[in-house]
Amino acid sequence: MGVELEAMFLRAIVVDDERLTLKKMEKLLTADQYGDEIKIMLSGAFHDPNEAIAFISRETVDLAFLDMQMPNIDGFELAEKLQQIQPEIRIIFVTSYQEYAIKAFEMNALDYLMKPVRASRLATTLKRAVDTTMMKSTASSSSSVRATLCCLQNLHYIDLDGHERFFSWKTLKAPELFSYLVYYRDKTINKQLLIDLLWPGYDVERATAQLYTAIYQIRKVIQAAELDLEIKYKDEGYRMVWGAVNLDVDDWENDLRQAGEVTSSTLDTHLAIKARYTGDFLEEHLYTWAVCEQERIRLLWLDHVKRIADYYLIQRQYTEAILLYQEVKEKIPDIEEGYFGLMKIYAMLNYQVEVQKQYRLLLNKFKEDFDLPPSSEITNWYEQWSGSLQQIH
Repeated sequence: MGVELEAMFLRAIVVDDERLTLKKMEKLLTADQYGDEIKIMLSGAFHDPNEAIAFISRETVDLAFLDMQMPNIDGFELAEKLQQIQPEIRIIFVTSYQEYAIKAFEMNALDYLMKPVRASRLATTLKRAVDTTMMKSTASSSSSVRATLCCLQNLHYIDLDGHERFFSWKTLKAPELFSYLVYYRDKTINKQLLIDLLWPGYDVERATAQLYTAIYQIRKVIQAAELDLEIKYKDEGYRMVWGAVNLDVDDWENDLRQAGEVTSSTLDTHLAIKARYTGDFLEEHLYTWAVCEQERIRLLWLDHVKRIADYYLIQRQYTEAILLYQEVKEKIPDIEEGYFGLMKIYAMLNYQVEVQKQYRLLLNKFKEDFDLPPSSEITNWYEQWSGSLQQIH
């Protein structure tokens, strides 16, 4: 016995200044020929775009079929106004010109239809509308289980079943643009800024085409991964609209902030948080714009490790503290904390040779990399420690 699919009713409006086209779209949308799972309720057909704006200010609409070329207000401007009133409305552009297709996807249109519109092509669009609506419905109904976008070490994601997945990119710039929009999520980034960042030296036409291609690819990748993210175009810029998706670096930072002091009762929690830090923010991708965020997050990690090490020292668990400072040295070799932490622990344990060894390593490292001596704090500490040894002998 087959499973009977429940029909999905989608409310639609049509806006076109050509009355014949308007009548044809009305007829196509009200024809009962799209299968049992698709039911279209034509809520309005408007010759005047301003009437459509007034209508959706009062009534909820799922789909808007918009002519691209209309006097006074074109389809793109109308789409932006409609989305400002109802952000969830899905736009389908109707046009006689193929070259408007890229511009349509810039507006994050669900689809575009070439005039004269054919019933078979319209059926494909309506099926896509049903699929995207069901995807959003599924994401909201299972909000307790979220996918996780991961930016620590490299860009990947954890799907709803808890499996680690990697994106399939066709170009190098698309993942960088995606990462940049993720970093500045819920902020509109000017289109020219993105071009200057990712395609410097390109002529305007070529750079703009590259940007449109990358945006289109990102939207396809997001859809394939079933992530509740959306890129919207507004005011000559793009914005990553964040939905029911976790972000690993945010989760890590929030959990770290809420973990409190390191005590015997919270130690396991702190160690679990530390273990989740698999690498710096987008570390493997070498994006120059990400350097500041990498440094900020890395310093949070360093402070956390030092707090755990301090707890171990109070508990006289010297081996555990030594291992942590060795990890600091390996992870961030161009800062002093790892060497200095080891020097102080070895001094407490009276491992004189190890103290001297760490100081020499630090001395050589700073000389080779920066042509500078260690900080005065470490130099003074080492001189005082050396002086105390001479007094004993």
